[in-house]
Amino acid sequence: MEMLKPPAETLYEKQLRALREEDTGKRPPNWLLSPAYVRDFIIGRDEPAMLDSEPIEITRKFYGNDVLIERAVVTLAGNRGLMLVGEPGTAKTMLSELLAAAVSGTSLNTIQGTAGTTEDMIKYSWNYAMLLDKGPSEAALVPSPLYTGMKKGILTRFEEITRSPSEAQDSLISILSDKVMSIPELEGGVLFAQPGFNVIATANIRDKGINEMSGALKRRFNFETIKPIGNVKMEAKIIESQARSLLQHSGIEVEIDTEVVELLATTFMELRTGMTREGYRLDSPQATMSTAEAVSVYVQSAMTSYYYEGKDIALDRLVQNMLGTIAKENEKDLSILKTYFSKVVKMRSKDEGIWSRYYEEQKWIG
Repeated sequence: MEMLKPPAETLYEKQLRALREEDTGKRPPNWLLSPAYVRDFIIGRDEPAMLDSEPIEITRKFYGNDVLIERAVVTLAGNRGLMLVGEPGTAKTMLSELLAAAVSGTSLNTIQGTAGTTEDMIKYSWNYAMLLDKGPSEAALVPSPLYTGMKKGILTRFEEITRSPSEAQDSLISILSDKVMSIPELEGGVLFAQPGFNVIATANIRDKGINEMSGALKRRFNFETIKPIGNVKMEAKIIESQARSLLQHSGIEVEIDTEVVELLATTFMELRTGMTREGYRLDSPQATMSTAEAVSVYVQSAMTSYYYEGKDIALDRLVQNMLGTIAKENEKDLSILKTYFSKVVKMRSKDEGIWSRYYEEQKWIG
């Protein structure tokens, strides 16, 4: 069955199978891979793994601090939960998916934090027809992802935890401390977590203060901060890889223009950091100029060019799609992009090449 966005365990099925067959290292109870092989799965390695006599390349999937990955894996093997924090678009969700796929074989055991998240959604709820008919029983209980994680000994992902109400968040405190869930409606109702259970939560730094986590809950997590990519070449590589994958899944066979990718990565990084490669200071827009947003801009531009012009990607489409990203938080930020073009892009356009063609498209900014 074709999927628009396959989960990590499906997308990298061959790599995971090959690593499992090769892995003879020590692993925590119920883990499918040893910590060293979980790390290799996420950051890649030079040597392929063999699967049915076929060499399988183990690709890098996360670009960033490799030591952070090692710390995250060790945290999951211990008694504390793992909290991944950072700016929006820094691949926190992707990293939590990769960790869950490598450790437990599934990344789908997930709670999505929203303003409407309740304690029932986190712990368990009831099939009320069965409850009224036969009273409280295990058959009438509707398990949550947290319940499932405890019962099966697998990881539970909690996305955007700070978007959940504080009282819902705090229902995790005793579970993370004691690894026990009380179910008072059932006789002898206690669920003890099986080995392998833990929680990976994510939170955006920009969400701080929406529903601030209590100190008691924070103490149950080890915090790891994922920082934006600080290297244009590395960011361009991520944009190229993810854009190619997304376009292929959309049924669009186009060549990725590496020159345009680097141009886009340079623009986003300079606007995000407020500094050009020549050392000039810039104003930064309120919008999140993340790698994920850059991927979205490239994919949208490529799709627009493909469907309307029948070609790979055009710079006018790139600038048009960039406007929506820049103006997402504040339309006045378009003046920052206009200044970037009138000063930085104009200066580089003197060398002709792609920056000259890029500068010609400033007319779309208004």
